[in-house]
Amino acid sequence: MSYKPFFDRAAILFATVKPLSPLALTFPVSIGTLGERSLHASIKEWYAQPGDLLEEEIDGYVVDIVRGERLIEIQTGNFAGFRRKLAYLLREHQVHVVHPIALERTVVREGSSARRSPKHGTVYDVFDELVAIPHQLMEPNFTLEVLLVKEEIILLNDGRGSWRRRGWSLGDRCLISVEGSVTFGLLRDYKALVPSSLKQPFTAAELARAVPCNVGLAQRMVYVLRHICAIQKAGKRGRAQMYEVEE
Repeated sequence: MSYKPFFDRAAILFATVKPLSPLALTFPVSIGTLGERSLHASIKEWYAQPGDLLEEEIDGYVVDIVRGERLIEIQTGNFAGFRRKLAYLLREHQVHVVHPIALERTVVREGSSARRSPKHGTVYDVFDELVAIPHQLMEPNFTLEVLLVKEEIILLNDGRGSWRRRGWSLGDRCLISVEGSVTFGLLRDYKALVPSSLKQPFTAAELARAVPCNVGLAQRMVYVLRHICAIQKAGKRGRAQMYEVEE
């Protein structure tokens, strides 16, 4: 097991790196997939350990991996889609959610050569999804692991895609490698995402500049952190709401 620094916050300075064997990207995947995309199937194959139960039905829901008393859910899509399932399972079980964020992304268009996307993800992008489940984050049975990955996007020229993609649809997402991970379970893990260089109190715009990220993502971060009592309101500066990290 090796450790690779990728993030400069005090509580999560090091990411545990598990090298991905090229064989893990060979499809079809040997474990149960239930029609899932390649990214989900590859992460499940990479994450699974000997003795794990795969695609087990627990309380009426199919769970990706069962490891002893722990249920592991690989969530590559929108968190809102499994909010009800998560809330139900947390009543009686420990649930560990694994969510990939693409540090680098290669785009392959049907009939064209591959190109590197200019967009680079960070651990902060998880707040785009956490706004759907703020009530569950401080549940004692809940933990979250963000995998920082490199992935390949396959686009199909079938006219079914959104106007943003000019009709190109998403054919598949494929895992290239896992570069690191950050695990969240305690309040301090979320607080560590507030940059130490940020002067208190701060506005959402100031948080965005410190991260750095766009203001929309900073506002979602503020929403989640306020909900779990990691930060609190601290007056206003003009018309802008200010916040500070709770002691």
